[in-house]
Amino acid sequence: MGDHDLSGFERDTVILADKARTVFRAGSGPAVIVLAELPGISPAVLGFAERVAAIGCTAVVPHLFGIPGRGADPDTHGRLGTAVYLARTMVPLCVSREFTLFATGRTSPVVAWLRELAAHEHARCGGPGVGVVGMCLTGGFALAMAVDDTVIAPVLSQPSLPTPLTPAARRTIDLSPADLAAVKRRCSAGELSVLGLRFAGDRISPPERFAFLRRELGDAFTAVELPDSAANPDAMLSPHSVLTEHLIDRPGEPTLAAVEKVLDLFRAKLLAA
Repeated sequence: MGDHDLSGFERDTVILADKARTVFRAGSGPAVIVLAELPGISPAVLGFAERVAAIGCTAVVPHLFGIPGRGADPDTHGRLGTAVYLARTMVPLCVSREFTLFATGRTSPVVAWLRELAAHEHARCGGPGVGVVGMCLTGGFALAMAVDDTVIAPVLSQPSLPTPLTPAARRTIDLSPADLAAVKRRCSAGELSVLGLRFAGDRISPPERFAFLRRELGDAFTAVELPDSAANPDAMLSPHSVLTEHLIDRPGEPTLAAVEKVLDLFRAKLLAA
């Protein structure tokens, strides 16, 4: 997949909590915030955002890292160019104070800005609330944003933080104890429907993490765990990115059914007036 020229998306600068970030939007209707996976707002991430817009929602894609529209396919930029791009994206994240990659029991500071964005887009777009999709590094951000009652439909696609280097890190997700308690209260009150997606053999988003979410969130958490054989074999990496790079966009494919399950959640929570 080549680069995306961002056509069909309007670009805006949003200033919240004294921090300015670029936000891309497509469509109209209630807001769904689409948080990109590494290395950034790729063509596949934008393709998913376009699907969100097509059902009658406003897809809101904040720029948090990487180069918007750039793909990570070696066929487009060469293996060396791709490796350099990934390194230039990942190294700053490792030292950034906004992203907590390794520590357990912590919510990344950037989530505070994203919660402000959810409130801002809710006021702008209307509707009963906001949906959020987090992917990989941002997967847990979607759950952390659901501390506020603005977010009513969080989706965690292959949540990868904290980095699963130890058994303790694999058995948790990147939320502080206070934020986890707030999410659990909302789940117990029937305010949240949380959807999680992963491939069964994915070590970056390990099975222990979904077991933790089942235990903590109860019936409010629905897990979609796909066999590795369902992943697009032409993707660069082993099965990981359910909604994007490993999607097989063909009727009858499990990954496309997973995309539809996400869209059905947004239809039910945001559009069923």
